[in-house]
Amino acid sequence: MHTLYSKINEHQQLRMPFVVYRKPNASQLKGLFQSDATLYEVNDCTEEGFVFASFDGNKNYIIPKAASESLSFSFDKKDIAIPLPEISHPTKKEQRQYEQLVASGVASIQNGVFQKVVLSRDEVLKTPDFDINIVFERLLQTYPTAFVYCFFHLEIGLWLGATPEQLLKASGSTFQTIALAGTQKASDIETVIWPTKEKEEQQLVTDYIVSQLQPYTDELQISEPYTIQAGAICHIRTDIKGSWKKENTLQQIIHLLHPTPAVCGFPTAVAKDFILQNESYNRSFYTGFLGELNIDSSSDLFVNLRCMQVEDQEVHLYMGCGITKDSMPESEWQETVNKSMTMKRVLGKMEK
Repeated sequence: MHTLYSKINEHQQLRMPFVVYRKPNASQLKGLFQSDATLYEVNDCTEEGFVFASFDGNKNYIIPKAASESLSFSFDKKDIAIPLPEISHPTKKEQRQYEQLVASGVASIQNGVFQKVVLSRDEVLKTPDFDINIVFERLLQTYPTAFVYCFFHLEIGLWLGATPEQLLKASGSTFQTIALAGTQKASDIETVIWPTKEKEEQQLVTDYIVSQLQPYTDELQISEPYTIQAGAICHIRTDIKGSWKKENTLQQIIHLLHPTPAVCGFPTAVAKDFILQNESYNRSFYTGFLGELNIDSSSDLFVNLRCMQVEDQEVHLYMGCGITKDSMPESEWQETVNKSMTMKRVLGKMEK
């Protein structure tokens, strides 16, 4: 790992683009260290490299494999002690603003504008002693079942995250994706009991994804919903598999899935428009997607959740909730507070 961190430090000091990542449950880290400072765009999803795409679909960039040094590093799971962070609490004003946003979303649902909308907020923390290597190591060790990454480009910024949600895995014309929704704190109870609101929300996500894919695919296979844990948070997940028809392309399938109802809502167009008009900040690459595009003839893409953006001596955290007709603003606010702990817990005191 020392070699990896030296490489990260060297590339960042040179202000050169790079990405290092580990897939869920993997024992190996992969890295692409770009040899020039160009900001490469994705045009038709036939490119090969690591893609980093925004929520709104207007920014789709890639670190090309052909323009980068590809490296692999072994990863060993170990127990590490993370000093408890000095937890900063959002202000009452931030709470009030988010609860008002949720109330507006619920009113729009009740008025028939859309069935679901995912509303988010950001939180800015002062981190004068931020250390990229320490935080990345903590993410790797704390979230072994997540897709963990560290991405840097001078024109995009420094992003790190540990996301539990896969957007799409594809090889040839075969693919798999998931429907992920519902959130509650993990506990010691072996069987998680899900409220009706959470189960209905997750089923809506599943039904929407299936309806989007069916006209373009063959032989869709849909699993029963089940519980997964990502750090201190549990979600409901359904697996969806199939193959797209020969006249369709990877780019079309990605377009059908992104943004998913789990991060946007549905119908997608009106929910997305509501988000862009009413959220009080720019999501940027939060709830976008990232991952391997056509590397070794396959693509492995993830939704950019549980992430942070680092700017100077500040860290921007992002968190959101799925809003339905039964959502209570106070409860949704508390859910965002719980989700913020995923990233806050790796931002404890950083001893060099």
